[in-house]
Amino acid sequence: MKVSQDFIEEVDEFFTFLKTLKEEHWLQKTGFREWTPWDVVAHLHFFDEISLASLAGIDAFGREKRAVMKSFFFGMTTQEIAEKKYDDLNPERLISKWQETAHMLGQALGNADPKQRLPWFGPDMGVQMFTTARYMETWAHAQEVYDLVNVERPQNDRIKNVVTIGVKTFGWTFQNRKKGPPGEMPYLKLSAPSGEIWEWGEPNEDSSVIGSAFEFCQVVTQVRNILDTSLQLKGNVANEWMSIAQCFAGPPVDPPEKGTRGPHKG
Repeated sequence: MKVSQDFIEEVDEFFTFLKTLKEEHWLQKTGFREWTPWDVVAHLHFFDEISLASLAGIDAFGREKRAVMKSFFFGMTTQEIAEKKYDDLNPERLISKWQETAHMLGQALGNADPKQRLPWFGPDMGVQMFTTARYMETWAHAQEVYDLVNVERPQNDRIKNVVTIGVKTFGWTFQNRKKGPPGEMPYLKLSAPSGEIWEWGEPNEDSSVIGSAFEFCQVVTQVRNILDTSLQLKGNVANEWMSIAQCFAGPPVDPPEKGTRGPHKG
């Protein structure tokens, strides 16, 4: 399964970048909920471990889920849960453990039965979509660390995984806010980092999203406000979708305010 290899490669690329951070960077707050880079990696590591439990079956996942829900009941956030669990790990040890676990997860997902359904905190997911979701979360959370140190991240066509989940969650973005989509999904025409053109739907002069695939991924993962991109939108549906696009699970979340996410912002 290609996406499992993409996931491993994304992990390794982020790991290599994390090793370039200076000691003071690990204590600085990013533009995402004021998480530090340590918080970001701890969060990814925590849910990669729970993902391995999901692969192990409903009983193993059930134990992990009950523990998380109990922590939520007592008012803890996912940031606080991960901080408590890994408080003995310095950045070097944390990123090594995370990379090791993520590799185990990627390999296990790649070897899993494609027909297998994996339990999660929301609806069960097929192996392919589950792996795509892990890739998306890793890619999205990495962005806040690149922004923190004002480094332009590498771009590659692996991000098609994020585009795919962004497209698949078009309807859910609106349903999650308890309203129906205002119309059919706009025509999507995106330029991949390689220069390849990716298209979804039929060309429509009145309803479209056209531009950089990289920027589209930033919008649907809510690491950028649509107004901080050069994406070209036509039609009410395109404008409404891109103003609230959310390709990750959970309650509705508003995108960052214009000008607040990016290098040395937020």
